[in-house]
Parts: sequence; C-alpha cells; structure tokens
Amino acid sequence: MQHSLQHWTPGTDVWVYGYGSLIWRPEFDFLEQRHARLHGYHRSLCLWSHINRGTPERPGVVFGLDNGGSCRGMAFRIAGHEVPEAFDALWRREMPSGAYIPRWLPCHTEHGMVNALVFVMNRSYQGYVPRMPLEQLIHVIYGAHGINGPCIEYVMETAEALKRSKIEDKRLQSLVQALQSSSSLFPSSALHTA
Repeated sequence: MQHSLQHWTPGTDVWVYGYGSLIWRPEFDFLEQRHARLHGYHRSLCLWSHINRGTPERPGVVFGLDNGGSCRGMAFRIAGHEVPEAFDALWRREMPSGAYIPRWLPCHTEHGMVNALVFVMNRSYQGYVPRMPLEQLIHVIYGAHGINGPCIEYVMETAEALKRSKIEDKRLQSLVQALQSSSSLFPSSALHTA
C-alpha cells in the first residue's frame, strides 16, 4: 500500500476506479463519482474464488480487469484526509492474495481525464482463469457458493448494478441472458436478482 501512495501528496484527493463489486458496494466514503472508461483492460470473470463465492472443492469466479480492450466503470473521488483509512480498507479487500496489481492509470470521464488507482488482474497469479467456454462458465457460476453467498448472486448483482448505473457491458449482458436461459437446468439456484 505504501508503495502505491509514495507519489501521493498528503491531503490531496485521490481517485479509485471500480468495475465490479466496488460499484455496488464501495465500502468507503467518497466526495464524487463519475462514469469512467479505462483503456487497455476489460471486465472479465477471470479469477477463481475459493472462499467468497466458492470453495476449494468447487470454486466460483469473480471479476477482474484482464488485458485488452476497454472497460466502462465508475471513478470515485476520495477526500484527501480520508485517503489513508480508505486505502487501508481497500488493501484488505482487494489485495489479500496478490491476485491484483495496483496501478495508477488514466481514466476518461465526462469531465475530463483522471488518474485513478486501478486493481488489474495479475495473470501470473495461480488463481487466474483464462477465458473458459460459455457452457463451462455457466456450470461454474451456478454450482459455486462461498461465505459471501452464491456465485450466481454475485454475477447478477454486478450486472444489475451496471444497469442501474447506465453502464453497458455487452459481454456481461450476453452472459446474463445465457444464465437466464439455463436456469431451468439448475432448479436449486434462484435468479432472484435478475
């Protein structure tokens, strides 16, 4: 964490980029939020979850920012005096395993460019998931359940949050349609958040 803050001037506001659960559960106070586009990365279910949304025996998947393309998300401005506390909470949440790499990257917003802290996928991490076939992904999402609930709930909650925030993600929308079409094959899994 200290390495990422080494160029920060104490007391100045900081931007953080959210692309998944940070959009619907930021867990820090912020002064402002803006729609933001990040180039060079895309939102992807590319990280195995053995605890939060799955188990070691039946892992789920969670979102990461994988290489290539672009991603529409949300940039949050954190007040300078709250940065140390907010970053401490962010590190506990995003960096317990080394799955992500924190980077300062330019994000395009409706009011100009902001330099934001972005957690991108560490492709050399053992839990990195290269793109899997759709049928396999559907089985993983429906079959996994961790301490924070079912994997299907996490995926649908993220899709709903993006929709509420008027953020379009065609790949995720297609996945949601495929999940809804397959729901009859998984009667024990409710799509109550759809």
